[in-house]
Amino acid sequence: MISNQAKAGFDSLLAKSLRDGLSSDEVTEIEVVEHIPAIDKQQAVVLTVSSYVFRLLVMIHFDAAGMVRSYMERKQGVTEMDDRLFLDAIAEFGNLSCGILNRDLGNYFPHLGMSTPNYVEGRCVNYLEMLGYNHAQHFAVKINGEALFHASLCVKAYEEIHFVVNEQEERAETGELELF
Repeated sequence: MISNQAKAGFDSLLAKSLRDGLSSDEVTEIEVVEHIPAIDKQQAVVLTVSSYVFRLLVMIHFDAAGMVRSYMERKQGVTEMDDRLFLDAIAEFGNLSCGILNRDLGNYFPHLGMSTPNYVEGRCVNYLEMLGYNHAQHFAVKINGEALFHASLCVKAYEEIHFVVNEQEERAETGELELF
């Protein structure tokens, strides 16, 4: 139900949104991985983007004791974050990234809606197949060669989906906000 070009388009748009959400001066690599490692220690923030023709789920898997905490502390300009502030920072990153994904998907699909971030245990990734998705992909997000966190993308189609992402168009910078 989802063409190979559309699958590649969903993957490409998610990778772009994660990269843009980090807005990092550091070298960001996003690569496809077969599975999410060490999920027992992880948590995940979950967001959805939905339209009349599909439901897309994004899970951002992270280890609260891992590198992502020090990364978020640096980005927030603090030396130490308590758990609540850390989870807020992860949720905000997920919200920003999925907002970018939602905006970019709006170029291909009308009437999109996005959920608020929700937290689940990392083991939930083991049950994604039960949701009957037509396309699933896992990514490792790395900063300067080290895995910062992982992300899962799942798309459930309600009708045939075909679109082609114009990579040149998607890489174009957005303009500055002009106030009148």
